[in-house]
Amino acid sequence: MASVDTGTESVDPLDPSETNDAPPRDPIGAKENRVIWLLLAAAFVAILNETTMGVAIPHLIGDLDITAVAAQWLTTAFMLTMAVVIPTTGFLLNRFSTRAMFVTAMGLFSAGTLIAVLAPGFEVLVVARVVQASGTAIMMPLLMTTLMTVVPPHLRGRMMGRMSVVISLAPAIGPTMAGIVLDTLSWRWIFAIVLPIALIALVAGIRWIPNIGERTHAPLDVVSVVLSALGFGGLVFGLSQIGGDHGGTSSPDASGASTVTLVIALAIGVVALALFVWRQLALQKVDDALLDLRIFRSGNFSLSVAHFAVMSLAFFGTITALPLYLQGTLRMSATESGLAVLPGALAMGLLGPVIGRIYDQRGTRVLLLPGTIIVLAVLWGFTTLTESTPVWIIVVAQTLFSVGLAMSFTPLFTASLGSLPPRFYSYGSATVSTVQQVAGAAGIALLITIMSSVGAAAAQAGTEAHAAGAAGARAAFLLAAIIATPLLISAFFIRKPADAIEDAPPAH
Repeated sequence: MASVDTGTESVDPLDPSETNDAPPRDPIGAKENRVIWLLLAAAFVAILNETTMGVAIPHLIGDLDITAVAAQWLTTAFMLTMAVVIPTTGFLLNRFSTRAMFVTAMGLFSAGTLIAVLAPGFEVLVVARVVQASGTAIMMPLLMTTLMTVVPPHLRGRMMGRMSVVISLAPAIGPTMAGIVLDTLSWRWIFAIVLPIALIALVAGIRWIPNIGERTHAPLDVVSVVLSALGFGGLVFGLSQIGGDHGGTSSPDASGASTVTLVIALAIGVVALALFVWRQLALQKVDDALLDLRIFRSGNFSLSVAHFAVMSLAFFGTITALPLYLQGTLRMSATESGLAVLPGALAMGLLGPVIGRIYDQRGTRVLLLPGTIIVLAVLWGFTTLTESTPVWIIVVAQTLFSVGLAMSFTPLFTASLGSLPPRFYSYGSATVSTVQQVAGAAGIALLITIMSSVGAAAAQAGTEAHAAGAAGARAAFLLAAIIATPLLISAFFIRKPADAIEDAPPAH
């Protein structure tokens, strides 16, 4: 096949005025709207399920008579599966029809959920989580690719705003829902509540999802699949081992073994990922790459993805560390801590479409710069937490943090994928989803490890338990704030792509 040159000059034209000068186009039709809403609902349910397990683990340890280390595999196996499957979705979405991919995704997710409801023991429940994750991994890239394909450029902001509702609201609501369910019902109901919704989405998709875009017939490169699995899977597994001992209670021998495991996993991940990149660079010359890396020739795409990676690190690290601080230091219950962060989640969800409209009208900088400033201000504010910080201050700060993220995610999604020609949408979507998984795993690992180790050191030095917990929280958020501060610079350079790119053929 002839190679396609997607250099920055042809795929990353920047609009200095960040205005939409293209003539208005017809709004998307009823059929396309129905498809978008169905995909949004399916993705919301899948991601909501992904975030419920952390709260359920203490209950599962008792109900299934397993150790805390074994129970962590219910989240680790899910993350590993996501990390392995997502990088392949760029190829899959080009190779197979939209309907086939949706049915596969929701079919796997529904089957995994049913297995979880009926699971007789721990081993079967782990299998159920792997099957669920296989479907979830397909859903987000499918949603992003479909949005970019059916929505005209001047409406993409508001549609991506809807998607930001899914990517931000679901992870925040999941723990709250799980806490309420576990306080009144058994852990099986977490899956039982989701199952009928998933089945309805599956049936609706079989009936209504059309096939969108053109299909390719490139062969599947098995070596690339193996390298991708070892690379991304090794990184995510290694990172999960860094943050695995939340309580810092492992014995010295177990801690040493865990250190060796994470070093080996990270080393395998880095080497395999380097080989994966090398192979993709070779295969993309004949358009046979599993993940076409020519997308990074767009400077706007690359910068947007880098900004999004750091934002994801801060987001997932914070929504994991903050409930631990609320429960461990401020002595709140799991349900109470979930309710404390709920206003922020609701604000984030409600603002998504509004921010999308502003993006369509005004461009990137008017949202991304103040959004970044708000996120940084809250992270630096969290570095002052104590064991007596009023809960209302946490609620207000978390809500502002969520508003800042909402102002950032929608412009980043739209500007990154909009910088690519249509034939590269699936690869861009796969890359954004992969970055989210790896950065999220890194954020959780870094913040929880710092929080646990600093808190444990303070306690050993004689600090009262709750004050030691607060010291750990301050250290964790200090790290997040330092890592995120350079975003103030990148926010100035990410721009809204010119609409003309969507209709121009790629340069040869």
